Amino acid sequence: MSIGFIRQALNVMQEQSRRRTPHRVNQWFKWLSPGLSVKRWFLMSMAGVVLASLGFAIWSGLTPIYWVLELIRGALSLITNTIPYYISGPVVMISGLLLLLWGQSRTVGSITRVLQPEGNEELVDVLLAHRRLYRGPKIVVIGGGTGLSTLLRGLKTYSANITAIVTVADDGGSSGRLREEFGVLPPGDIRNCLAALADEEKLLTELFQYRFSAGDGLTGHSFGNLFLTAMSEITGDLEQAVTASSKVLAIRGQVLPATLSDVRLWAELADGRRIEGESKITKAGGKVVKIGCTPANPPGLPAAVKAIQDADYIIMGPGSLYTSVIPNLLVPEIASAIAATSVPKIYVCNIMTQPGETQGYTVANHIQAIDKACGQKLFDAVLVHKKSPTVRALIRYAKENSHPVFLDREEVTISGRRIVSANVMSEDEIGCVRHDHQKLAQVLLRWYSGTPKGMRKLYKIFNKESTIS
Repeated sequence: MSIGFIRQALNVMQEQSRRRTPHRVNQWFKWLSPGLSVKRWFLMSMAGVVLASLGFAIWSGLTPIYWVLELIRGALSLITNTIPYYISGPVVMISGLLLLLWGQSRTVGSITRVLQPEGNEELVDVLLAHRRLYRGPKIVVIGGGTGLSTLLRGLKTYSANITAIVTVADDGGSSGRLREEFGVLPPGDIRNCLAALADEEKLLTELFQYRFSAGDGLTGHSFGNLFLTAMSEITGDLEQAVTASSKVLAIRGQVLPATLSDVRLWAELADGRRIEGESKITKAGGKVVKIGCTPANPPGLPAAVKAIQDADYIIMGPGSLYTSVIPNLLVPEIASAIAATSVPKIYVCNIMTQPGETQGYTVANHIQAIDKACGQKLFDAVLVHKKSPTVRALIRYAKENSHPVFLDREEVTISGRRIVSANVMSEDEIGCVRHDHQKLAQVLLRWYSGTPKGMRKLYKIFNKESTIS
C-alpha cells in the first residue's frame, strides 16, 4: 500500500513538472543564492520545529512522543521486513524529499500568485533583482528636461539608490501656466523623472504625458502636471507632493527639486540684451554670456544637499546647458556640496548643439560655461559621443542650424578633465538624434567601476553579497 501511494505521488509530480523540470530545479537553486537571506531563516525555522517538539515532549512527560515513536518504529520494521533496507531506505528518503519539495513549491506558488497575479516573473527572480538593485551605488543625477529622464530610464536597471535633482526654473507650456495660475513650482521636469523611474514606465509615461485637447482650462495641460499640482495643494509644497507621488507610483529612487524657491532665470546675451524667463532665453536666438536667477542665491533643498553628500557617484546632464543643467548649479548649496565631495563626478555632454543656447559650442565651451556659472570646478570627467550621426541626421539638424558638438581634446585636457569617449547615441527613422538610455547607463557605470572609489564600492557590495547566507 505504501509503495503504491509513493508511486502514485511520483506520477502526479512527474506529470505536473513535465517539460519544466530543469527550469524548476534552477529556480529552486536560486533560493540558495547569496544575499537573499533565505537559508538562515530556513535553518532557524527547522531549529524552531525541533525545539517546539522537544518542549512539547518534556511538557507532556514524553508519553505522546513515546507512542508516536513506537508507531513509527513499527511501520519501519514492517517496511524493512518486507523490502530490504538498502532498497526501502533510499525509496522512503527520496519520497520524503520529493513531498517536501512539492509542498514547498506549492506554498511558494500560492504566495507568488498573490504578490504577482500576472505571473510574468518567478518570485525568487524578483527578490534577487530587488536585493541587487537596493545594494547598488548611491547615484545622484543633476539636470532637467528630456535628457535627465532618458538617463534615469537606463540607470534604474543598475541601482535603485538614485536621486534625481531637478531644476524648477521652467516657465513655459503647461508648467508655466500652472505656475502662474496656482503659484506652484513647475512640475514638468519632475513629472518626466517620476515616469522614467517607475516600474510600469511605459504605461505611466503615456498617462503622465497625456495632454488634454479639449475642455475649458484643460487644453494643453498634461495629466502628470495636473496630478503633481493637485498633490502640491494637498500636501502643502512640491517636496511633499513628489514624496507622496513617489510612493503612489512605486518608483526606484527619489526625485527632488533643487530648491523650493520661486526661481526665475535671466540671461545676458552678447548683443547686450537681458532676457528674463527660461522659455524666452532659447527663443531669443542670441549667444549667452551670463546666466543667473531671481532671487539670487536661492536656498538648496536640504534633502537634495544631503543626497549629494551621501552619494557614491554624481552625474550632471545631459540636457539643455543653460536652461536644464546650470540652473541647478545656481543654487550655491548644491554647487558647494558637489565641489566638496570626493566621489567620481562626470558631465554628460550633449550630442548636438542647441540653437539659442550652445550654437557653435565645443565640448570645452560646455565645461567653461559650467565653471563660470558656479565659479568652481565641479566634475572630473566628461562623456562625449564619438561616432558622427548619419548624413540624413546631419542634413536634418543643419536646417535648424544645429551641428555635432566638436571635441577639442587639447582644450578639454587643459581644463583638467578626463575624456570618456563612447558610442551612446540612438537615431530614429527620421534622423532624430538622442542618447540611448541603455548604452549611456552602461558606459557611465563602466567608467564608475573603473575609478578607485567605484572599485572599492562595488567590491564591498559584491563581497557582502558573497558572505551573506
